[in-house]
Amino acid sequence: MDLNLKINEKDHVDIGGADANDLVEEYGTPLYVIDEKRIRDNYNRVFSAFTKYYNDFKILYACKANTNLSVMRILEQEGSYIDAVSPGEVYTSIEAGFSPDRILFTGNNVTNEELSYVDETGVLINLDSISQLKRLSKLVDPEEYKISFRVNPMVGAGHHEHCITGGVMSKFGIMESEAAEVYKMAKNMGFNPVGMHTHIGSGILDPEPFKLATETLMNIAGDVAQNADVDFEFLDLGGGLGIPYEPQENILDINKFANEITGIFKGKLDEYGMGKPSMYIEPGRYLVGDAAYLLTKVNTVKQSYRKFVGVDAGFNTLLRPSMYGSYHHIVVANKANEEAIEEIDVAGNICESGDLFARDRPLPKIEEGDLLAIMNAGAYAFSMSSQYNSRPRTAEILVNNGDSEIIRERETFNDLFNKQIIPERLKK
Repeated sequence: MDLNLKINEKDHVDIGGADANDLVEEYGTPLYVIDEKRIRDNYNRVFSAFTKYYNDFKILYACKANTNLSVMRILEQEGSYIDAVSPGEVYTSIEAGFSPDRILFTGNNVTNEELSYVDETGVLINLDSISQLKRLSKLVDPEEYKISFRVNPMVGAGHHEHCITGGVMSKFGIMESEAAEVYKMAKNMGFNPVGMHTHIGSGILDPEPFKLATETLMNIAGDVAQNADVDFEFLDLGGGLGIPYEPQENILDINKFANEITGIFKGKLDEYGMGKPSMYIEPGRYLVGDAAYLLTKVNTVKQSYRKFVGVDAGFNTLLRPSMYGSYHHIVVANKANEEAIEEIDVAGNICESGDLFARDRPLPKIEEGDLLAIMNAGAYAFSMSSQYNSRPRTAEILVNNGDSEIIRERETFNDLFNKQIIPERLKK
């Protein structure tokens, strides 16, 4: 178990050397607080584990998890590459300082305009379908144009059905049974296919599905290498590495995991005579998920048919509990060592019955004015936030060795009207 919870001598939650209570005094609530050192440590833990067993290894940060420019700059400085799934993520990555050769674009159901834009940036395109291949061939000169393909193996895993991205129900990638023919088709068009990619799901703590997916991908790549005469520059195993959200969950043993995955990878390279292509993986949640907290103030304690604690954040701020039924550990930040004495529902401020951060959660006695710290809020948190109920999005701050800085300003009511235009006839 490792929920990355630290408590200082005042019994307050400590985030990156800063007292959570002091932070909200300065910046207000709700507030996302990101620990810079934790991101750097997470990246280097993965990189060190894999390069111990396979030297030509690259981490592609799955930036849909968190596209804050400061977060991306931290990872750029550490040497990360980028897994981008939209033209906007490509644009953001370049703005954050990533050179095009460090970005892999894997889109699905993309338009011709999006393909053209991505082509103009110079990043490598990882194609999701035969449709994309045919359309790209009309937009660029295929002669020696490097591409990759996402393959959908008959393996899927994830913490929620919406997060399973492999198998018969998945919308992603080309079928493994057609892979060799698709690569042949691409070569006949003049393209130079240099990579293969897969991704089976998200939030995976059991390494077995990932090991099976790796073996499957390597078998598909071996078949393509031999039957379509493809010399791979890289093989991308995708992402999905999970973190423990609940106290009873165990952290992924990254060293053992890296040893097992690289063992499969190298064994299959030898079996099929595929040389030594680069190995890519695409962690997102693992790098940033446990590096952030959402701090939110208790404004209401209400005994109705159930006991509710109401806070000043909602699913517009953190969507995962409402969307996926996800568990996020909650600590009373101003009395973090107090024992739980009752089961409480923690409710947000959105006008929806589903706006709950927790149901029947064991917590200490909570009073109005207390500060709650919602943990593991670095991935798919702010990036999925909205202005629903006309609530401005919250601020983000970065903490480094106790010092804090604003990295995203809190929105105001005026931001709710950004880009809106009232026709003149409606102003009369």
